[in-house]
Amino acid sequence: MRQHPLLLATALALGLCCAPLHAREASLPIPPSGVIGVTDAQLSPQFWIDRLAQPDQVILDRSAIAALNARVLQLDPSMHDLRQLPAELDRAAVAGRIEAVSQRPAHTLYDVHGAAVPAATLDALVANLALDAIPAHVAPRYGLVVARAALRAFPTELRVFSSKGDTDIDRFQETAEFPGTPVAVLHASRDGEWLFVLSPRYGAWVRKQAIAIGSAAQVFGYADQAPYRVVTGGVVRTVYTPENPALSQLQLDMGTRLPLAKLPPGEPVNGEGPYSSWTLELPLRGADGALSFGPALLPKTADSAADYLPLTRANLLRQAFKLLGERYGWGHAYDARDCSGFVSDVYRSMGVLMPRDTSAQAVSPALSHTAFGAADDRAARLRAVAALEVGDLVYIPGHVMMVIGRIDGQPWVIHDTTGISYRGPDGAMRRVKLNAVSVTPLLPLMFNDRESYVERMTSIVRIRR
Repeated sequence: MRQHPLLLATALALGLCCAPLHAREASLPIPPSGVIGVTDAQLSPQFWIDRLAQPDQVILDRSAIAALNARVLQLDPSMHDLRQLPAELDRAAVAGRIEAVSQRPAHTLYDVHGAAVPAATLDALVANLALDAIPAHVAPRYGLVVARAALRAFPTELRVFSSKGDTDIDRFQETAEFPGTPVAVLHASRDGEWLFVLSPRYGAWVRKQAIAIGSAAQVFGYADQAPYRVVTGGVVRTVYTPENPALSQLQLDMGTRLPLAKLPPGEPVNGEGPYSSWTLELPLRGADGALSFGPALLPKTADSAADYLPLTRANLLRQAFKLLGERYGWGHAYDARDCSGFVSDVYRSMGVLMPRDTSAQAVSPALSHTAFGAADDRAARLRAVAALEVGDLVYIPGHVMMVIGRIDGQPWVIHDTTGISYRGPDGAMRRVKLNAVSVTPLLPLMFNDRESYVERMTSIVRIRR
């Protein structure tokens, strides 16, 4: 196991090492919601900010964040530095990227009605990958995402699920990308309706209508353009405009960076005076798929900033709590987020680039992390828990939580979760469905009937130099 400075703090100082793992939660009240220990006061970021000695101390400045992002792009195999792609990729490289995400399911899947997806349907999806049509050499094309777009495992909008009646986790949904995101286009589906793209954080299939194709200079010039606005709210929308429907009430998610349009002051934008709004320059897709740009208004009352927020513990708490209660959305479905999307969007609003999935975040060679394995006993894990700091990310298989503080020495987390389990005062297991960004204590949570979250920790990540 790699040792991490956060293990140097002692559990004794916080009174965690001398009691059994579940002893401390016995005193936590169970409110009518069933979410153990949670009161209304704890649902405010200020409750947690007030408990910090230096909430506004900068953890990493802009230059340090830029250096971290460069390391993530260089060292993390799940990331893609699009500016460094070669002029040509060979057939095997492109096919390998597609096959890594588009693997024919080996087990039965079900549609939204609970019917088993026929083998013929899956065969058709595989055929639509058009792997045989990949040329010997592929010159990447470049484009910008024009609207919030789902990235899919297969070129289809068919939603599929592992079991009947469970329609939340669509196994073909991978993630989503947002307006202004650069992508490299490597391939097209046989029906011509889908593109296989690489974004900085993912590779998957996207509807061609979501991508406008331009030159590399256009695409990366747009990404670098200044001045800009950064979306700091959970979700904001551009002003309604009948003059340009493609830019009307466009959803913009936390952390999205968009340049300001260079227009004469006071010039009407889409039929509206702009004085009470920011005028953004947004990518547009022409009928032929070509990239152009157009202005759209973002109200000054919307939650945005002139730059990424300073990376402080207070800002981490404020940003995370802006998403409290948002519906869980696997792979950014439901115009929302999942657990890894939640933490990465919070950090993205401060300019920090993170891998998309928990599996990649937890082991990224570019991030400072403590890894846990079978050799790490309960005492070692509790020592690590005792040293957790606000903003630390705690990983268990398939899930991530962000630490928000302590009450009586016990750590609390905020996470986008389908639900929690814990043992009640009578020792019986209680299960609470949440399906939302939620605040919970960490120690009582059970991974299964025998093991706690702490006993199943795989990694703790701390965003630092």
